[in-house]
Amino acid sequence: MPENKSYYERHIFFCLNQRDGGEACCAQHKAQAAFDRCKSQAKSLGLLGVGKVRVNKAGCLDRCAGGPIAVVYPEAVWYSYVDESDIDEIVQSHLRDGVVVQRLLTPPDVGR
Repeated sequence: MPENKSYYERHIFFCLNQRDGGEACCAQHKAQAAFDRCKSQAKSLGLLGVGKVRVNKAGCLDRCAGGPIAVVYPEAVWYSYVDESDIDEIVQSHLRDGVVVQRLLTPPDVGR
């Protein structure tokens, strides 16, 4: 692996944060299931591993108003997703093919 190449080509982080007291959080929107789906789909497509893709859990990414949230690096592309078909599209389009899924982008001004 060349020195300037990242260990992973792409790294996706899913916010799985759970807040107490009923405060809005990604965990309320089936974020764990989305993470599991992403990892399963990426594995079935042979995308996981060194030089490829890494699927990771994250704590609060502080963009709760757009939740559930995932972010792909190194592109720093933020996604708001709804269901399994959204996750499948992110995996196939962005993680596999390098094409950002425009319709799922989190608006840049959405924060907590």
